[in-house]
Order: sequence, then structure tokens, then C-alpha cells
Amino acid sequence: MVKPGRASQGFRMADFSLERLLGGLTPARFLAEYWQRRPLLVRQALPGFGDWLDRDGLATLAQRDDAESRLVRFRRGRCELEHGPFTAEQLRALPKRHWSLLVSGVNHLLDEGDRLLRRFDFIPRARLDDLMVSDAPPGGGIGPHFDSYDVFLIQGRGRRRWEISAQDDLTLVEDAPLRILRNFRVDDSWVLEPGDMLYLPPRLAHNGVALTACMTWSVGFRAPKADEIAGRFLDHLHDHLELDGLYADPGLRQPAHAGEIPAAMLDWAAQTIRTLRWGKRDIADFLGRYLSEPKPHVFFDPPRRPLSLAMFAQRAAKQGVALDARSQLLFRGRVYFINGERVELDAAGARALRALADRRELPADACAEALMPLLHDWYRAGYLTLGSA
Repeated sequence: MVKPGRASQGFRMADFSLERLLGGLTPARFLAEYWQRRPLLVRQALPGFGDWLDRDGLATLAQRDDAESRLVRFRRGRCELEHGPFTAEQLRALPKRHWSLLVSGVNHLLDEGDRLLRRFDFIPRARLDDLMVSDAPPGGGIGPHFDSYDVFLIQGRGRRRWEISAQDDLTLVEDAPLRILRNFRVDDSWVLEPGDMLYLPPRLAHNGVALTACMTWSVGFRAPKADEIAGRFLDHLHDHLELDGLYADPGLRQPAHAGEIPAAMLDWAAQTIRTLRWGKRDIADFLGRYLSEPKPHVFFDPPRRPLSLAMFAQRAAKQGVALDARSQLLFRGRVYFINGERVELDAAGARALRALADRRELPADACAEALMPLLHDWYRAGYLTLGSA
């Protein structure tokens, strides 16, 4: 485990150091030696981190309709889960111990959360999910569990003990609202203090327990399930297929068994399905739409009085543009996908837009005139704004 020395408090996003976050490792070495392989503990990865969101601030976010919030409580040894939004009265009535308030998608709700998530771009953005922040009193946690994805756990205020286990037994507690492990064996344990960071690969059993009132930031990554990808791809084919033809049986004879499926109908269906063909381009088209599609609770806010194309172009040429924190822009070759929509550009336009996909903002001198109609459409939809992010 890499444990650099401690440093002064007062974290600013401008002080973010990728080298320090990874304990002196380069991204290439981290990806080669730790990513999806083994945990990494870094002491003081982000000194003074978390001052921009306190417990009252998180409670306020948990009351919003556009936030994805959950409350986990343990009473008489049983786990209880409640989904928000919550009222201020509900949160004030919580006991002094044994609960956790979790708010997902904080990167959509706070500029600082968005800026933090953008610093993890040494991982492909198609893999990046969201920033979750949890608040817990002493004894608070969600129980021993495992995740199907990678996660960076950054300690904000307070202290939390993390226990991990490389156990193969992933049997879950029956009827629990969360995937809590029935038999958890502790292999290793650390206490994280403000600014410390712990990276955990997928399916590594772990348990976090608050030792004091504390807040933890979780940078999570998405790992689509095989059956979900296959099912969604079949849905995609259904939406985009145009097959001609209709079953017909002009030479039909009286069947021996009225309830039996006719052989001719079975042969026709088999031949029809065999005509279905798809290639890598079709899969890339589906994947771009799927990975950029907003979550069900995410909505965009178009400008109330949108600028005309001419006025927008003038301002973009002076200020540049930036993606809204809720927007996801991915590309493959000359094809771009934004929030589930597909756009194919010529070679010059595709190169010009690449910076927006990579850095989530496009400086004024890169806002080519040929891109303005497209950028204006996205601006009118609320997908991007004028100026720097």
C-alpha cells in the first residue's frame, strides 16, 4: 500500500494532483498493476478534501426531486432501505447511530462534484458512472457487501474503518434490500481520515463503518451486465429493423392436430430470423446510444429564452462552450453520441468536436463555424452552455 506523508488542509480543485491521488503512481502503472486486480490505499491523496459540502448541504440535496437519494438503517439487526426525496423533518428525526444517507449523482447537482469526476479521465468516460456522497453518524454503514464495479472511496469529514476480504463466498442475506453478505471474513482493515483514498476492484467484499460522524465520496464506474447488454441490443434492433414480408400459406391443408404448430410456419419464422444480420458498426451505434443515455431521473433544462443561431455563434466564438454536467458525449470515429442521440459528422467536424468529448468544453478558438448549427441545437436542448465549465 502506498502511504505518502500528510499535508496541510484546505483542498481546492486547482490543487488536484493525479500523481498524488494515485500515491505517486503514474496512471499507466496504476492501470497495469491495480485496476481490477487489487486494492490501493493512499494516505492524504486529497488533503483537506470535502469542505465544499457539509452534512447540512447533503441533507438539502437529499430533499431534491432531481436527486437520487437513499436512507439505510439497521434496526434489531435488520437492514431497512428507504428512497428519497426526504423531508427536513424526516432527516432531523434520525437517531444518533446506525444509519447512512446516500446521494448519488452529486456530479449532476454541484459544480465541484462535476469537476472532481472530470479529473478521473485517465479512465474512459464510457466507464465512468457518477459521484455518490454518504453521510453517517458513529456506527453508520450499509453492511458488508461487494460491488460489481470499481470504486474510489475518498474520505471527507470524520473517520471511517474499512474492512476488506478476498473471500469467494458471496452468499447474500435473504430478503435484505441490499446485497449484504451473510458470511463476511475480514482479511485487512484500515481507518481512513480526511483526505485518504481507497481504491477497490470489483467483487472484493468490503464493509465501511463510521467511527465518528463522517462523509465519504465514492467515485463509481459502470460495468454493464452481459444479459442487459444483449437484451438492450435486441431492443435496439427491434426499434431500427425494417423487415418486409408477411406469413402466408396458400396451399394450406387440414391438419391432423389443430393444436400443433405447422411445420411451414416454423420454417418461415426460422428463415426470417436467419436474415437478421449485424456487424461491428451496428453494435457501435447501439453501444454509443446506450452508454450516453441519461438515467431515468435525469432531465435537462433548456434556456427559457434561447439565443438565435447568429447570436449564439457570436458568443460561442468569444466564450467557448461547455457540456452540461448531466450530458454524456462519446464518440467512435466520426460518429458522436450525446444523451442517447446519434450524430455523424464529416472528418473535419469530427476532429473539431473531439476536444468537447475529451475535455467537456470547447474553447472559443475551436468553435468552428461549421459546428455552430449542431452546437446551437444542443444548447437549445440544454445539453451545453456558453462559457467555460
